[in-house]
Amino acid sequence: MNELDRQLSALVSNSPVQCLDNPFSEPVSIRLFIKRDDLLHPIVSGNKWRKLKYNLLAAYQQGYTTLLTFGGAYSNHLYATAAAGQALNVKTIGIVRGDELAHTPLNSTLAFCQSCGMHLHFVSRTAYRRKDTPEFLAELKTQFGPCYILPEGGTNDLAIRGTAEIMPELLMQLGYIPDYVCCPVGTGGTVLGLAKSALPETQVLGFTALKIPVANPSEGWLSMADYDFGGYAKTTPALLDFIREFEQRNKVLLEQVYTGKMLYGIYDLARKGYFPDNTTVVAVHTGGLQGRSLVLDKV
Repeated sequence: MNELDRQLSALVSNSPVQCLDNPFSEPVSIRLFIKRDDLLHPIVSGNKWRKLKYNLLAAYQQGYTTLLTFGGAYSNHLYATAAAGQALNVKTIGIVRGDELAHTPLNSTLAFCQSCGMHLHFVSRTAYRRKDTPEFLAELKTQFGPCYILPEGGTNDLAIRGTAEIMPELLMQLGYIPDYVCCPVGTGGTVLGLAKSALPETQVLGFTALKIPVANPSEGWLSMADYDFGGYAKTTPALLDFIREFEQRNKVLLEQVYTGKMLYGIYDLARKGYFPDNTTVVAVHTGGLQGRSLVLDKV
């Protein structure tokens, strides 16, 4: 085990699984558990940590001392990458969508990234659309020097390897095979990892937080696309009310972009009879609580 392996092991351990005996205002006939990946680390939590783990190891093994990645003004991924870089003494560079942001006060997400030592480089929205092209990546390497490049959202093969570890942890903690495992879907790295490591007896359900096509069945998961509430980061009064009540009943904080929508979807499906009676349903809490709206604290 190298030094970074030891640091990673000390930084994060397995997340707990919590049984929610009476999670919703209307009783439902399922056994609901929540995999508390939001508790993996105070800042670098949830699927962002899972996605970073093996990428950090790869960067170390390849001799890189700088991570470069991409995100919008409120990116959970930038937030987590900056925090991980600070914790592990790794330099970080964030390519931020929207060059107009360079001339306005930083929001709380970007201010946090900067406080962790991340260098913020703002680019126009037109330039940002080139973020996956070899030419643009070569320009960035010329400008910033050797760096390990992570895609927007952090999803790549190594990220999926990290999220695939959720399922065996879960099986060990439960002691039996769950009928359903659910998670929110953004770039798809978490749900693909779950599907990759799920046993045939478990159906993986992905609750899409933005308007994307239904998943290819060959990917091994089923897309639940009716709970985006209008698209990415969009909300409704009904969703916010549901989240407030869920938090009060279960003492588990949610956010309105991903996990809140997933749990609303599970509740709605359960009351409509989608799940057979007494089935075990596990919801993966993917963290991202830094994006929790303060509106949720208002009655």
